[in-house]
Amino acid sequence: MNNETPIDQASGKRPHVEVEVSDNDIVSDPGLRNPIDSFPLEMRDTLRRRYLAKGPCQPVGHQFPQTNKRRFLPNWFKRFAWIEYSVSKDKAFCLYCYLFPNKGNNSNKGGGNAFTEVGYSNWKNGMQNFIAHEGGPESPLTFARIKVEQYQNQRENIDFVFSSKNVANDDEYRVRLTTVVRVARYLLGEGLAFRGHDESLKSMHRGHFLELLNWFCKYNEEANKVMLSNAPKNNQLTSSTIQRHIIEACGKETRKVILNEIGDKFFSLLLDEARDSSMKEQMAVVLRFVNDVGEIVESFVGVVHVIETSTQCLKNVVDEFFAINGLSLSRLRGQGYDGASNMRGELNGLKALILNENKHAHYIHCFAHQLQLVVVSAAEENHDMSQFFDYISMIVNMVGSSCKRNDALRQAHHDKVVQKLQSGEISKGQGQNQEISLARSGATCRDSHYKTLLRLFDMWDLLEEVLFAIQQDGEIRKNRGTARGLLDKMGVTDLLSKILQAKDQNIATAVRMVEALKCKLHAYRENGWENLLKETTKFCLKHKIKVPSMDEIIESHHITLVDGEPMTYIHHFRVEIFATVIDEVAEELNNHFNEANTNLLKGVLSLDPSNNFACFDHHEILHLARLYSEDFSTAELAELND
Repeated sequence: MNNETPIDQASGKRPHVEVEVSDNDIVSDPGLRNPIDSFPLEMRDTLRRRYLAKGPCQPVGHQFPQTNKRRFLPNWFKRFAWIEYSVSKDKAFCLYCYLFPNKGNNSNKGGGNAFTEVGYSNWKNGMQNFIAHEGGPESPLTFARIKVEQYQNQRENIDFVFSSKNVANDDEYRVRLTTVVRVARYLLGEGLAFRGHDESLKSMHRGHFLELLNWFCKYNEEANKVMLSNAPKNNQLTSSTIQRHIIEACGKETRKVILNEIGDKFFSLLLDEARDSSMKEQMAVVLRFVNDVGEIVESFVGVVHVIETSTQCLKNVVDEFFAINGLSLSRLRGQGYDGASNMRGELNGLKALILNENKHAHYIHCFAHQLQLVVVSAAEENHDMSQFFDYISMIVNMVGSSCKRNDALRQAHHDKVVQKLQSGEISKGQGQNQEISLARSGATCRDSHYKTLLRLFDMWDLLEEVLFAIQQDGEIRKNRGTARGLLDKMGVTDLLSKILQAKDQNIATAVRMVEALKCKLHAYRENGWENLLKETTKFCLKHKIKVPSMDEIIESHHITLVDGEPMTYIHHFRVEIFATVIDEVAEELNNHFNEANTNLLKGVLSLDPSNNFACFDHHEILHLARLYSEDFSTAELAELND
């Protein structure tokens, strides 16, 4: 089948056709590209435009491997604008000769096909052969360079000739394009959708893009003269394809600014997977670095589609993203992912694959997420704890799922606040005595469980009233049994809630000092029971909850015997709940905050300037420097020690 566009009989020329080129066709690594002649003729013009816009693949900062004590020299990038380097093949290529190959030249002068198909790797004579490749007026590179210059000259570019008939049309097109870009930038900045469900002229709302464009033209006379109904039918610049191209251009320009700011600096990589509304697996990419004024910057640089979430697939996507954007894995100094096995696996996870190539790309799991996992894991492993949170969730859902019950709870809280204000129990003031409601606990938010418990304690009496009303309400008989059960359980779960409250407070103060938290947990396990029991008893008496005698025997078939003796309340609460929960929390802390990450954190904290470098530790800083051995020579380590 002939893929070429047919020649127009009237003009005798082949008309220009803009052909869509997918991102898979644009390969940054020159050693992995297919020859440009292998693409259909209609695609070559688009490919040339895309490659020239990207520029040659020059991975600045890459650690070029040595072969026979020779390697590619980075200063060749500055000396030869056409040169490209293939990370995968450790060879040099010529971008100009790739885009405009001179098939009529069959000689080996200037390297022949070494710079287009095979690749050049004789680094010993690199400078000499690169100069020879440039050659004289008749060299293939000179031929290709002239083609590139002609292509880049807009006045000689077929795109310009095809779309611009005169200077007036050129000015109108510039106004039209500027207006469309302004509208697109505003929508991108606000995170609004471009398209509308119905974009016809009869539609009441044609989508944010067209509606905002129409509003802009209404108040801008210059734009109104050349936009919408006053623009040529074939040059409106409002189609979905144009919108997508503008969005891609804005994204590339934004990413270019970020990458230029990173330059040759060290950086960390943060990744997170998510599935979008079209059921495609996407991976968000964030780069973290320190800018020129010493500020820590986290920049979102793109969303990459992944076919599957296997470790090798994710690694390939990361490598391709780095190659496309001129990033070097050797400059990577940190990794941050979630706790899934395909991401943080010690042997075959993405973390391990990157560490195999760069041992200084230390992996740090999000500390807030790890603290959440500590709470969740400890709660799931303990039967009483798990059951406690189940009841908490049922209480919140029972009340929060109904607007009527929510209103009743808010009204009861309002009446209670008014009563306390009138009796002088609480005082007035700005920001005080605000309306509150029950808070649902989230699966990934560390503070949400604690917040839920605080609200529950504050509204305990009111919740009892609402649940009692549900039980008595004949219109919702299906909830009577559940409400009655929750009323019963609310009298026996307060002890567990106090444990979780104290534990969560400790975790909240230990994000930066995990070791201190472990010591506090140990001390709390040994000496905290008496105070906890005293506070719990006080809470129960205040809310008229029956407090069993700690020496009484528990009469329940679910409670097992202890050394042949019936179990008492003191043993159940203190040993099986209090001590067990703290032990499980300590164990989860050790599992999630391993020694390597903790030592790395201590070194970083030693550089914290807060409170006049209160955390400064000479030995921890030296240990941190040794973790990045390639960045510090032996002499520098000795100098740092002094």
